Amino acid sequence: MNKKLQALYGLKWNPFSPDVPVEALLATPALESFCWRIENVQLREGGFALVSGDPGLGKSVSLRLLEERLSHVGGEVRVAILSHPSSSLSSFYRELGDLFGVELTPRNRWGGFKALRERWHEHIESTLMRPVLLVDEAQEMQPKVLTELRILSSTRLDSRVILSVVLAGDRRLTEKLRSEELVALGSRIRLRLALEPASTGELAAVLDHLLKAAGNKALMTEGLRDTLVERSAGNCRVLANLGSELLAEGVRRESKRLDEKLFLELYGGGGESSAPARGRKRRRR
Repeated sequence: MNKKLQALYGLKWNPFSPDVPVEALLATPALESFCWRIENVQLREGGFALVSGDPGLGKSVSLRLLEERLSHVGGEVRVAILSHPSSSLSSFYRELGDLFGVELTPRNRWGGFKALRERWHEHIESTLMRPVLLVDEAQEMQPKVLTELRILSSTRLDSRVILSVVLAGDRRLTEKLRSEELVALGSRIRLRLALEPASTGELAAVLDHLLKAAGNKALMTEGLRDTLVERSAGNCRVLANLGSELLAEGVRRESKRLDEKLFLELYGGGGESSAPARGRKRRRR
C-alpha cells in the first residue's frame, strides 16, 4: 500500500500506523513538562516515575517520545526498555542482565542482584547520571517483580537511588500501587503524568500534525477531520484506527481526497455527522 499512498496522496508513510516515525508524534504541554523533569531531575537523582491512563490515551507514545528525548541527552545516558513485563522473577533478571550487559543465571539471583547494582554504580560514578529503565504495560508486572525492582533500585538504607524507572500502565497499575503489597513502591513515585481523554481541539491538533508530518495536511476535507475528531471521543487510538480504515478504503477506491461521503458510506449516518455541519455554519457566520 505504501507505493499507492505516495502515488495517490503524496504521503511518505501511513500517518495512522502504530509505527509512525517519532517526528509524527505530537507532544502535549503536559508531556513536554514530564520529559523535562525526567531529563533535568530524575536522570541525576533517580527514582520512579509513572505514566497512567486508560487504553488508547497515549502511554506508549509518551514513552517513545521520552526515549527519543533521552537519546539526545548524550552518550552518558543508558536507556533500556523492558519488553516482557509479565515475566517471572527469574526471567525478569535474565532480561535485565541482557539489557545492562550483566551475565545472570536463575540459580544465582543474589549474584545477579549484586552484579546489576555494581554495574549501575559504575555508570553513575563515570557519568553522574542514572541508567533508565522504561516499562510499558507495567500493569502486567507481577507484584513480586515490582517489589524486587524497588529493592534493586536503591541502596544505602534507601538514601541513594541508583536507577531511574518509568512505569506506564492503565488503572490496574495504579490500583496495584495502592495495595498493601506495593504501597512501599507507590510511595516512591516522584513524577507522574496522568493522561486524560483529549479535548476536541487537542485531538484535532494531533490529527493535523500526523497528516502534515506524513506529507499531506490536505488529505482529508475539513468536514471529515471534524467528523473523525468528534467520533473518536478523545481517544487517540480510536482516531488512528478510524483514520487507517478510511485511508485503506480511499486507496482501494483510488479516491483523490478523503471526505465525509466516504465516512458515511463506511460507518453510516447518525448524529456524528451533524455536529461538523453545524460547525461549518458557525464559521460562515
